[in-house]
Amino acid sequence: MESKNPIFSRQAKGNQQGWGTPTPTPDQLQGMYDTPSYAPPAQRTMTIDDVVVRGFITLGTLVVSAAAAWALNLGMVAAIVGVIVGLVLALVISFKQSTNPVLILGYSVAYGVAIGVISHVYNDIQSGIVFQAVVGTALAFGAMLTVYSLRIIRVTPKFTKFVVAAGLGLMGLMLVNLVAGFFMPEGIGIRSGGPLAYVFSIATILIGCFFLLLDFDEVERGVKNGAPERYSWLMAFGLTMTLVWIYLEILRLLSYFTGND
Repeated sequence: MESKNPIFSRQAKGNQQGWGTPTPTPDQLQGMYDTPSYAPPAQRTMTIDDVVVRGFITLGTLVVSAAAAWALNLGMVAAIVGVIVGLVLALVISFKQSTNPVLILGYSVAYGVAIGVISHVYNDIQSGIVFQAVVGTALAFGAMLTVYSLRIIRVTPKFTKFVVAAGLGLMGLMLVNLVAGFFMPEGIGIRSGGPLAYVFSIATILIGCFFLLLDFDEVERGVKNGAPERYSWLMAFGLTMTLVWIYLEILRLLSYFTGND
């Protein structure tokens, strides 16, 4: 039946003539409902600059914490607490692949305290040894960055498996030495300051340098694959942890030349 209302009748005539607003079909209504009203902006991907900046922040936090622990002359209890807290945070970050800057900077603070106390102890035994270890660590970093950039050593899956296996082997030997130390004064001799200790420390430093190559490769692949920007924190954490490893081992190796381990 035709409506007597002039508005309705005019709209009906307009629809018949092809103008006006046609009544949407059920499928059209469903499509309009499913269409998002707001499209979020694309997430920014990680760049080399992001990793460099986060690396400076993470390593800088560690250095500042170490300097504070040195200046305050905190005892070995603080160093032990720092190692335990840092180790727990490192395990959480590594296994969860966490990009939380609070956890990563917490690791830097905890290990910074431990490194500050340990470095102070070694420096009391031999003045200047800490500076030598810092220079040695910087040279190792620069050398490995050059080796990686020039592709002198290529990070292949086989190389990665070798480095990871060697790292696990070193940690296994350290654990065995720790347990053996409860029954023998020098354990199995890898930390006694003798010839075997020299070989073990050199091997540990070399493996640490190889881990730097893995870290560089991880950063490069992350940038190429468009990893989210937040992963730059995880990359910075990996580099900082490897540098801590190399520094402490160089410090120990240098101490052997003074007869103090």
